Amino acid sequence: MTETHDVKRELKECYAPRNTEWNIVDVPELRFLAVDGRGDPNTAPAYRKAVEALYAVAYTIKFACRDELGRNAVVAPLEGLWWADDMEDFLTRRKENWQWRMLINIPHWVPAAMIDEARRTALAKKKLQAIEEVREELLHEGLSAQVLHIGSFDDETAALIELHREYLPAHGLRERGAHHEIYLSDPRRTAPEKLRTVLRQPVEAEPG
Repeated sequence: MTETHDVKRELKECYAPRNTEWNIVDVPELRFLAVDGRGDPNTAPAYRKAVEALYAVAYTIKFACRDELGRNAVVAPLEGLWWADDMEDFLTRRKENWQWRMLINIPHWVPAAMIDEARRTALAKKKLQAIEEVREELLHEGLSAQVLHIGSFDDETAALIELHREYLPAHGLRERGAHHEIYLSDPRRTAPEKLRTVLRQPVEAEPG
């Protein structure tokens, strides 16, 4: 192996922040595997299947990079874009009304043909229909408000209310695009109060 791609190491400001108060970062264009869905992530079967499908394709790409390209691609953490038709449903955690796009970052240098082949290979092995829905997506968020949240996912409400009702108005900003979360901890192995999640919101200046 002559090169290792690890987005947490290469983009520490975006994937390994330490600030527990909101601040502004400039996020470059990034490449992802993506699957869309809607509903409560705790209860919707589609959510579990989407995450399983993403990891199946991501690990297949990792092994293909090693075997065919001689490069080591560390599988990136799970990420999610979240939104609702009514913002209050989002801020008050009415999860049954949420829509989501789950993501896993992949290197820019992975050939598109390798992604297609990885999807076919993973589908043949796992027999999981959601793998057919995995697609490639580019995302360029640019200027974004970001914070490291430590604690339960359900404890994010206070931070999000602070962002939308205090931090953004105080800095002459407004949201642009979907709320973004990056899951740095495995909730199956980490106590809820110790979970580490990057919360990010693309922003722009208020007009006038």
